[in-house]
Amino acid sequence: MAEKALRVGLCGIGLDAYWPQFTGLREQLESQLAEVQARLESLGAQVEPLGLVDSPQRSREAGHACRRADIEILFLYVTTYALSSTVLPLVQRARVPVIVLNLQPGAAIDYAAFNRLPNRTAMTGAWLAWCSACPVPEIANVLRRARLPFHQVTGALTDAQAWQEIEEWVAAARVRSALAENRLGLLGHYYGGMLDVATDITQVSIAFGSHIEMLEADELSALRLQVSEQAIAERVQDFGYQFDIQPDCSPAELARAARTSLALDRLVENHDLHSLAYYYKGTGVAANEDTMSSIILGTSLLTARHIPVAGEYEVKNAIAMKIMDCFGAGGSFTEYYALDLTDDIVLMGHDGPGHIAIAEGKTRVRPLDVYHGKVGRGLSVEMSVRYGPVTLLSVVEDREHGFRLLAAEATSQPGPTLAIGNTNSRYRFPIGARQFVQNWNEQGPAHHCAVGVGHIAARIGKLARLLEIPVVQIC
Repeated sequence: MAEKALRVGLCGIGLDAYWPQFTGLREQLESQLAEVQARLESLGAQVEPLGLVDSPQRSREAGHACRRADIEILFLYVTTYALSSTVLPLVQRARVPVIVLNLQPGAAIDYAAFNRLPNRTAMTGAWLAWCSACPVPEIANVLRRARLPFHQVTGALTDAQAWQEIEEWVAAARVRSALAENRLGLLGHYYGGMLDVATDITQVSIAFGSHIEMLEADELSALRLQVSEQAIAERVQDFGYQFDIQPDCSPAELARAARTSLALDRLVENHDLHSLAYYYKGTGVAANEDTMSSIILGTSLLTARHIPVAGEYEVKNAIAMKIMDCFGAGGSFTEYYALDLTDDIVLMGHDGPGHIAIAEGKTRVRPLDVYHGKVGRGLSVEMSVRYGPVTLLSVVEDREHGFRLLAAEATSQPGPTLAIGNTNSRYRFPIGARQFVQNWNEQGPAHHCAVGVGHIAARIGKLARLLEIPVVQIC
């Protein structure tokens, strides 16, 4: 899926009564507004400029312009004092998340320079250019009473921290937009008995806007029959570039995995899929068992190509992986299985697909004589997530809000892992292994989660606020 530019509305707000009173004030504020627009565009946003909104009439016009431009988020730059009646019509009509930018021109007023201005009028005009903070309580009061959610960034135009926050809001809005465009394929059925994995897929569409596409394993098996021997040979060669193929992997198993990988690519293309969750035994039909037992390499390649694939029909985790991938963090399918209490480490991994683009080194491919708890045998991937900062994300069902997001930041560290043909990593949490596990469990997540590189909990928190669902960060 080609990434679309995020459509952003930007308006400055002010008071029309000031312009004839204070020469140059409007021009100064418009210059600052142009600076904000340039900074937003440098973040990759497609900006719909709404100008300096300074009256209720202009506010209504700007609101209609937002709807015509189909913006996805509105940045409301408070340049000076403005009436709340200048803000309400715009926000009511725009009907998108609102970020109030309370950004004064600099870190502090130069008091001496102000006091040297020639007269009180000049001093007042200069002072009004610094009055960004003044109307924000009034605006917040009215928006809360109108039950219109809003978010704030407070600081200065020259403030690196403020622009870091703005960049995080832009990134979160971009992910929110991607989730609304996401086509999530569900292939097969739940792994029997995993009650935590069962998900209300209607609520998935309500909360995230994603479309659910129901798929049949029979279709994937049929597509395998259409793959040519030449294409299989080329995909096996590609496996050699993408993976570290271990010597005990047979040519027949590599060819079987290549056939399924190519069929998966066609399935994704046919249904325009952007993510996938799967599980299917395939017992009783040899063709389906052959398909589902040779799926791991192909699903790992898809995950690395920004089409995250979750095993065990874990719908919620497919969404979590998509979120992490859209943030540029990867997002590999994982669960914790043991603690190293000696080193205060949590051991995490899973069988099935791994995100080979965020692996530490090249992902190894090993043959397994049995897929534990599943049907069949075949090739599997073995990798650790890249050493350094990581973030864990779980999409958790919530009775009141449908879903909530659960995040934790940690560090992926080198050390001994098990060479069992699974993804396998060692994570250190600032609150310690025992406390992490207890705090995580208290939130009632499913036992799978997504892990990605970098510390991005702040971005995840902003995404949750844009989606209007709760978020919990435990460390």
